[in-house]
Amino acid sequence: MNGIHDLGGMHGFGPVKAEANEPVFHATWEGRVFALANLCLGLGFGNIDRFRHAIERLPPATYLTVGYYGRWLAALETLLAEDGVVGPAEIDAREQGKPLPGPAIAAPAPPENVSGAAKRALDAAPRFRSGQLVRARNINPRGHTRLPRYVRGKRGVVARVHPAWVFPDTNAHARGENPQYAYAVRFEAAELWGPEAEAGTAMHVDLFESYLEPASGNE
Repeated sequence: MNGIHDLGGMHGFGPVKAEANEPVFHATWEGRVFALANLCLGLGFGNIDRFRHAIERLPPATYLTVGYYGRWLAALETLLAEDGVVGPAEIDAREQGKPLPGPAIAAPAPPENVSGAAKRALDAAPRFRSGQLVRARNINPRGHTRLPRYVRGKRGVVARVHPAWVFPDTNAHARGENPQYAYAVRFEAAELWGPEAEAGTAMHVDLFESYLEPASGNE
């Protein structure tokens, strides 16, 4: 889906400021959120793609102000509320330090692949090959996607063929894993950003097979 989370190519946010000696977590609560999210996903509450889609659905003001692990926490609350594990009133009460008594919630049966590894084997051969000119499809999915807006409709060259992986666009919405090959595609900066792009630079973007279509040098 299109949204504030897809910041590539947007203007007005200023430069990225590198933090010297950046710690793994800036506060204790961030480590707790990291552990809690991994625990819940490991127990079968959603999957990584559904979790990412929950982050994408955050209101723009929330996404831009709560920070990285603040987004994780908000997304986790969204998933647990959607699955009926907690309700909005309970979340508000917990934030105010008022624990609510009640029976423990039974976790769903853990998935067979608890490790979360998404690599899969396919009998079919990859559609594209290294060195092939391709174009990222110009589509605007309403649900989850890993196709950035700034590469849609742009031409690039396949630099590497990756193994097949679970397809996030369907896995996030319980429509099956539908594994497919992924490709590292090299896009010249001028193709992405126009004549004002830094000369002699390029970007590699990993894209799933269904995101791509063949292109020609005459276009």
